[in-house]
Amino acid sequence: MTKTFIIAEIGVNHNANFELAVEMIEAASKCGVDAIKFQTAIPELVQTSTAPKAEYQKVTTGNADESQLEMSRKFHFTHDIFPLLKQEVEKRGKMFLSTAFDLKSLDYLTGMGETIYKIPSGEITNLPYIRAIAQRASQVYISTGMANMEEVEAAVNALLASGQTKEQITVLQCNTEYPSPIADVNLLAMVEMGNKLGIKYGYSDHTPGIDISIAAVALGATVIEKHFTTDKNLPGPDQQASLDPSEFKALVDGIRNIEIALGSKEKITSPSEGKNKFIARRSIFSSRDIEAGEILSMENLVILRPESGISPMFIDEFIGKTVKTAIPRQTALSWEHI
Repeated sequence: MTKTFIIAEIGVNHNANFELAVEMIEAASKCGVDAIKFQTAIPELVQTSTAPKAEYQKVTTGNADESQLEMSRKFHFTHDIFPLLKQEVEKRGKMFLSTAFDLKSLDYLTGMGETIYKIPSGEITNLPYIRAIAQRASQVYISTGMANMEEVEAAVNALLASGQTKEQITVLQCNTEYPSPIADVNLLAMVEMGNKLGIKYGYSDHTPGIDISIAAVALGATVIEKHFTTDKNLPGPDQQASLDPSEFKALVDGIRNIEIALGSKEKITSPSEGKNKFIARRSIFSSRDIEAGEILSMENLVILRPESGISPMFIDEFIGKTVKTAIPRQTALSWEHI
């Protein structure tokens, strides 16, 4: 299969601390990921001053009275920091990505040379945003949390109408809760979306642990995105739904093993098991001394290891036949015996 594109989503887990962001970049790069992603936003262009926080954000930040805007101001870098983050990511041999949450941030990232864009779940019904993405992207990932199939189709059609091709679009199954309940994952919807729309599919994972992402790859996901942190006890809304470095390394290793294990559709004898065929399979043997002229039956034949003679699949060709010569006990029968 095609190598899975694995994204470590630092997002806003850096808490607008550049040194912490660099520490996270360094740790994520050692996990074997393909890309390290952030979030770029001008908070005042994303939400009103009275927009409430999600319930999980109230819990994870420990401040239920704070507005979403006040929270966002604490955790977002200003635009001028992102070229520095990109430099740190790329000097470690990884792809820099960031999700823009407003059109000015989108323009800024485009000016930095970004060509792969993710439409976050909350923007799947934001038609001006979708059109702006389509006009500049070489690849688009659409996260589909909170959406139904009609909304996903509408977003994909908007991309297509604005110049994207199906080959450029990947739809990501997602459940927008942090952490996401396993019962709400609905991985089969990922496959159905991809097949129905005729595009690639992947998974943006907010569940605890690594199992669901690995299962998604086994189902054909070409992109996996997972939140990354160096410490789940850090302040911030997404820390507890993130993986730490040891967990993320296990995720990457698990995905790469699944890629190898999937192999091809052809059923063959593998190189490693071929040597065991002789030992594990059976042949038709004489169960006792058989005299010349005797009739063969299951009373004087037995199926034993190793595979040194005739396959038991041909047992019916021997039953009822007369032997030409005497056959000692536990002799592998051959066609010359009958």
